[in-house]
Amino acid sequence: MNSTIIRRGKAQDIPKVAKLIKQLAEYEKALHEVELTEAQLLEDGFGENPLYGLFVAEYQEEVIGFALYFYRYSTWKGKTLYLEDFYVDPEYRQEGIGMRLFQTLIQAAKEEKCHRMFWQVLDWNEPAIEFYKKMGANLDTEWTNGHLVITAS
Repeated sequence: MNSTIIRRGKAQDIPKVAKLIKQLAEYEKALHEVELTEAQLLEDGFGENPLYGLFVAEYQEEVIGFALYFYRYSTWKGKTLYLEDFYVDPEYRQEGIGMRLFQTLIQAAKEEKCHRMFWQVLDWNEPAIEFYKKMGANLDTEWTNGHLVITAS
């Protein structure tokens, strides 16, 4: 699919990105956990103080994939690009689109003077694990992830 364009996401892409996020959540058996609305995505990514960056893959004027990222800071390594989610519609896989999207992220990390990229992958997601290995990534099984749900009081 040589006519696929990888570009920075725009506010008008959010409805399609939101649908792709739900497709990803369904694949990860967690659709019931998606609480984020399109309005939140718009405000958080395109409001006065954007919290994330977005790249999209576009084919024939339709968004078919996305990479949503933000920056975090490591006390040992410095600035890090954190890839929150990365997804290409299954209909368009095996065309090199994911590789181009991932390489775009790598280039963005270099331009932003990041010292590394960081992400998580489910241990049962063999296709994703193989993709990351193919891209030369190191997958670390030493750390246990933690999270805490914060509720308004």
